[in-house]
Amino acid sequence: MITGYVLGESLRPGAVFAPHGLRIRKVARVDNSASATAGQPDAWTFIEWETDDDGAAGSIAEALASALERSNGWYADFSVGDERIVVFANKVFRYRRGDEAGRAEAVAYGRSVGTPEHQLDWEE
Repeated sequence: MITGYVLGESLRPGAVFAPHGLRIRKVARVDNSASATAGQPDAWTFIEWETDDDGAAGSIAEALASALERSNGWYADFSVGDERIVVFANKVFRYRRGDEAGRAEAVAYGRSVGTPEHQLDWEE
């Protein structure tokens, strides 16, 4: 099973994120004003999803890469087994948990596209 979430505010206007077999687990609206930076809204909508198809990781990552907004360095991340997948607009990083070089490459890319430093905090 793969689980993850995407922030509603991170999706491009007009984008659709609807990979086959995804189910919505929960939608929550959260006051994130303490973490939001200029250009980001104070409240974020967390859309938690899941699928039973562990083989769908690639198509989910590509769907996210196509749907995410480029501005503000928005990203989404999820795990499949011991692999971590971090997705920015039009860019996907895949690395094994504990792979410091793989994580560092994704973090460096996030910095280069404007992700605030304190938001480059995905779990391993």
